[in-house]
Amino acid sequence: MNPNDRKLLIAALGGVNEIGKNMYFIQYNNDIVVIDCGSKFPDENLPGIDLIVPDITYLLENREKVRALIVTHGHEDHIGGIPYLLKQLNIPVYGTKLTLGLIKIKLKEHGLLKQAELHTVAADSVIEAGRIGVSFFAINHSIPDCVGVCFQTPEGAVVHTGDFKFDFSPVNGPYPDLHRLAEIGRQGVKVLLSESTNAERPGFTPSERLVGGQILDAFARAKQQIFISTFASNVNRVQQVIDAAVETGRKLILLGRSMVNVVSVSMELGYLDVPDGLLIEPEESERYPAERIAVLCTGSQGEPMAALSRLASSKHSKIEILPGDTVIIAAGPIPGNERNLAQVIDNLYVLGAKVIYGSGTATGMHVSGHGSQEELKLMLTLMKPEYLIPVHGEFRMLYQHRQLAEWVGIPHENVFIVKNGETVQIENGQALLGPKVPSGNSFVDGLGIGEVGNIVLRDRRHLSSDGMIIIVTTLSKSEKNMLADPEVISRGFVFVRESEELMGQIRDLVLTTMNGLNEAEKSQWSEIKQILKDNVGRFIYSQTKKRPMILPIVIEV
Repeated sequence: MNPNDRKLLIAALGGVNEIGKNMYFIQYNNDIVVIDCGSKFPDENLPGIDLIVPDITYLLENREKVRALIVTHGHEDHIGGIPYLLKQLNIPVYGTKLTLGLIKIKLKEHGLLKQAELHTVAADSVIEAGRIGVSFFAINHSIPDCVGVCFQTPEGAVVHTGDFKFDFSPVNGPYPDLHRLAEIGRQGVKVLLSESTNAERPGFTPSERLVGGQILDAFARAKQQIFISTFASNVNRVQQVIDAAVETGRKLILLGRSMVNVVSVSMELGYLDVPDGLLIEPEESERYPAERIAVLCTGSQGEPMAALSRLASSKHSKIEILPGDTVIIAAGPIPGNERNLAQVIDNLYVLGAKVIYGSGTATGMHVSGHGSQEELKLMLTLMKPEYLIPVHGEFRMLYQHRQLAEWVGIPHENVFIVKNGETVQIENGQALLGPKVPSGNSFVDGLGIGEVGNIVLRDRRHLSSDGMIIIVTTLSKSEKNMLADPEVISRGFVFVRESEELMGQIRDLVLTTMNGLNEAEKSQWSEIKQILKDNVGRFIYSQTKKRPMILPIVIEV
C-alpha cells in the first residue's frame, strides 16, 4: 500500500522511543510539512561516529511534496540535523527569531547560509504550506522563543506541542498562554502530538526561577573562583548566571565555542542583558583576584572535549581550577551521559574543588525544562484531542503518557504508541495505524553522512575489542614461492616486545601454511588469504582466546 494514497499521514522519523534527533512530518495528499530536525551524540557502541541525525529517505523520495520545515525551538535535539537536511533538500525553514539565530550559526559553519531560505515567525504568525495551514502558540521551555504548532487540514487540526512546561514565573517570558491553548482546544483538535520526557514524574516541574536564587546564593558564598557549567542553549540559565555575577561583583569568562556563539547571538537579538565590561577574556583573569572571577563553560554532560572536562583534567591552556574553587554543574545528565559526568566530577574533587551538582530542591542548581505529569494532564485537558500520539520519549515514557491520557478521559484505543517510521493515518475522521515509511539513523562521520553502514561499524567494534594482525607475504610471480620471511604486524592485539614468542609462532604458522599452499598449487589470491585468515585465527584463539581482525597482504614480485 502506497502511503501517498492516504489523505492525512502523521509520522516520526526520530524522537519516539528515544531521547534526541527529533523529526516529525504531517502529509495531506501532496503536501508534506516537516517539524524539527535534530541530532544526538553517539554512545561507545558507535566508534568514530561524530553525530547521529534522522534518516530522511522518505522526504528525499517525495522531495517535490515537501513544503517547509517548521522548527519549534533552538535545542540541538531539534536543530542539530538541519545542515545535513538542507544539503540534500533545500526547503524553506520557519522558526522564531532566536531559533533562526542559532540555526544561522550552524548553516554558516557548513557554508549553507547564503542559499538557505529562512523565515521568521512569532506566536501569532499564520502561514500556508500547500493545503495545510500553520499557526503557532507560545510555550515555556528552558530556552526562550519556543512555540507549539497547530496544523489545519481538511481532516482536522493536528497540534504539536514542542518541548514544554508550564512555568508561571518564567525568568525570560513569555507566560503560559492558557487562553490560546484553550481556544485551540475549543475549536477542536483531531490529533495531539505531545512530548513525554517527564511522563514518569509526578506533580509539576519547578520553576526556572528557583535556580536563580540558588545560583546567587552559591556565588555569594564562594571565596575563590567560580566555574559554572550548563547547556549553552539554556539562555534563561545563562541570564541567571550573568545576574549573579553582576550582583556579586565578579567578571565573567566564557569558555567553549558553543557557549561563546550562543551568548553572542542572544545578546545581538536582545535575549540576554549583559552589562558593558562584565565579560572578559580568559587571559585577563590574572588581573583580578580569584574572588572576582566567574567562568561560564560548556561540558555539563561530561563531553570529553568540552571545556569542563579539560578543566577537570588540568588540560585547559588558559585557565585552571585550583583547590578551594567552586564548580557548579547546573544541568542534569541526559540518559547515557551519567558515566562521563561522574568521571568529570571525580576529577574535580581530586583537584580540591567544591563541587555542587544535582537536580531539584536538593541543590537547586537545575530544574527540568519539561513538564511533569500534572502539566501533561493540563495540556491534554486544554487541548481536548480526539487522538493522542505521545512523542519525545522512550517507550516507558510513552506508555506512562497513555495512562495519563486515560485518566483525563481519552479512550485507550485513541492513543497511538508508535515507533519511528510508523504512521498514523486519518481518513474520513477515523485514525488507524498506516503503512511504514523508511526511518532510522544516519551517521555523520567527518565530512560524510550516511556513508557508515553496519559492516563498517562492526569492523570498528571488532578493532576496538581485539585489535588487528597484519600478515605480509611476498611471493614470486612466476614460481609462486615465498621470497622472504612473512612479516606479522600487531596493532591493538598484543605488545610485540612482550609477546615475541607468540609472534614467532604466528610467523612459523604463516610460513608453513604458505609452503603447503605452494605444494598444493593454490594460486588464487582470495583463496590464499582466506586459508591464512582461518589458520592464523584458529591458532590465535587457541593461545589467547582473542579474535583480532586478521588482514593478509600478498605481494607478487
